[in-house]
Parts: sequence; structure tokens; C-alpha cells
Amino acid sequence: MPKTVLYASVGRNTTTYDIDVAACALRPKGTISSPANVQYIWPHANRRYLYVASTDSGSGMAGGGSNHHLTAYRIDPSGALSQHGTPIPLPTRPIHMATDIPSEHILVAFNNPPAVRVYKIDPDGTPGAEVPQSSSINPGIFPHQVLATPDNSQVILVARGFDATATKPEDPGALHVFDFAGGILSNQQTVAPNGGYGFGPRHLDFHLTQPWIYVSLERQNQIAFFRRTVGKLTPDALSRVDTLLHDQPQSDHQLVGTVHVHPNGRFAYVANRSRNHIGQNSMAVFALDQAGMPTRIQNVDTHGVHPRTFHIDPSGKMMVVAHIEGSGHIPCRLTTFRIGDDGKLTFVNAYDIETGGKFMWWAGMVTLP
Repeated sequence: MPKTVLYASVGRNTTTYDIDVAACALRPKGTISSPANVQYIWPHANRRYLYVASTDSGSGMAGGGSNHHLTAYRIDPSGALSQHGTPIPLPTRPIHMATDIPSEHILVAFNNPPAVRVYKIDPDGTPGAEVPQSSSINPGIFPHQVLATPDNSQVILVARGFDATATKPEDPGALHVFDFAGGILSNQQTVAPNGGYGFGPRHLDFHLTQPWIYVSLERQNQIAFFRRTVGKLTPDALSRVDTLLHDQPQSDHQLVGTVHVHPNGRFAYVANRSRNHIGQNSMAVFALDQAGMPTRIQNVDTHGVHPRTFHIDPSGKMMVVAHIEGSGHIPCRLTTFRIGDDGKLTFVNAYDIETGGKFMWWAGMVTLP
């Protein structure tokens, strides 16, 4: 069976962990540094290279920063990383990035100012020149994720928007769908139910075999279900389901995070995150029926604070949850869960992480070739 490793980043450092799926256990192996704090990571389709977006800016940091890069790393057979080529500069903070399906291009979302950019991947696997795009592209308000569709014919840019405040009205959210060919984005479709008001999408994931898309609505603490047909998304969600337990305390900054569909396509998971230990830091588990509709079947404490990213191993038996920071008596940590045949989660291990005041911004698994 191919080897799967976990990569987890604290500040500018990314650590490789061996995974024991049966024991839901992690073992750190080695660490490598990027030019600035790691924001997001994505593997090449051949899984021999890893792309790291880094920045000296970010949520909660003063100023816009000036050190933003894309760096390629070579993955050796053990999962260890070594820098591959020279990092390329980016104009501002890259909040999310991914490659297209064959890893011919790198897609990068920027939140301030809002933008989406496409960079070539050179034949040697290093990031290359930017692909010029039409000036008519509308990235929306606060883009937070960009992904190619499984057939690589389109790209979806997720724009979150902002809640209303005492001094300004709500900024609407939207899903921006582009046709995609040769690195060029075109023929934009904007999906914004109710004009995008009361609709704050953060992340999405695709079902592996069906034309179903699951979207975490950060500002509403919900999961939304869309269907994609002939390159078009349904103009409104087919369902929206709450992710929180309403009989438990919520913090004054209660949000959802990442969404992932289980490898068997029968379940979806959404991270509920609070910036302190008072609110709900939990995984919401959803069963998907034959039509794709989600029903919440479990909420389980993540045993940490502010779970921003999580990943499921390819066998579908283990989940690793990464928490940005600590709060109160709970340190920053990675936690592991066993996934049952019914999709439900059982807590197994917690690994406390010394952050030195930095954030554990990203963690994810890569199955090696």
C-alpha cells in the first residue's frame, strides 16, 4: 500500500510526520523552512513535488507584509522535503492555492486586494510565469479558496464577503465559476443566492463520483449543497444544514472552517471553530443520502482550539485535525480520530505543538508515489 505522510506547518516551518493509521498515531520526522509563514500547501499530481504559499501577512497581523512567495519542494520516497528551484514572488498575501488537476498550473487566491492569478508549472516542476487573464474577471469580496473542478474544465473561486458591522452594511459572498483552458479563466458565472446576502462561503469540496458540491458557509455556520450540471451550478443551494449544536455555548466569534467529503462518498465533515476554548471547537459529521442531501449525525469535540484544517487518510479510517493556536488550558495541537464504518469519529490521540507564538496555519496528507 502506498505510504501516506502528514505535513503540518507552524510559522515558516513545515514538519513531516509518519502516520500509523491503525493506531491513529503520528511521528515527527523532519522540518524544513519557507521564506515566510506558510499559508497553504498543495501537492503536484505526481506527488513528487509540494507547493508552498508563504507570506509575512495574515489574519491578525499588522500591515500588509512584503514577503510573499510560491516555493516548490521535492518529496523523497520517505516524505522528506528539499527545496526545488527558486521561490517566485507573489504580489500580496496568498490566502489559498491549488494546482489544476494535471498540475500544469497553480491557481492562487488573494484576499486583499481580492484577485485570482494563474501561474504555469514548468516541465521541471517549478512554478513559472503568470498567465495573463482578462481584466473583466470579478473575484468577489474576500476570496478564500480556489479549486479546479474534477474534470479540469472549470475553476471555482469562493468569495466569503463580510458580516455587517456597526459602521457598514454586509458585504455579500458568492461562488465564482469560470471556464478553464490553457490557464485562461473565462465565461464567468456568479452564484450568489439572495444577492449573496446571508451567504458567506469559505471552502468547498467535490464529491468523487457525483456532480455534488459541498460548501461551508463560514458566516452562517452551515453546510450548503449544490449540484453542477453541464458546467453550471444550481443558482441556489439545494439544502443548507446547521453545523453547530444549539444547546451548547457559542463564542462571540463562532465560524466554520474546512469541508471535506469522505473517500467513500457517503459522508461529509465540517470544522466548527472558535477563537477561544469557550465556544464550539468540533467536527460536524454529515451522512449523504442517495440524492446527495446532507444530514448531521454527530458533533464531536476536537480537543483543541480553532481547528482550521483537517485531513482524512486515503483509506478513510483516520482523520487528523490541526488547530491554529491554544487558549486557556488547551495548547496548540494536532488531534487524531478513528473514522467508523458509520462515518462517526472517535477521539484517539492529541499531540501538543510548541509554536513559539506562531500559528499552525495548515496541515494535510500526501500519498507518495
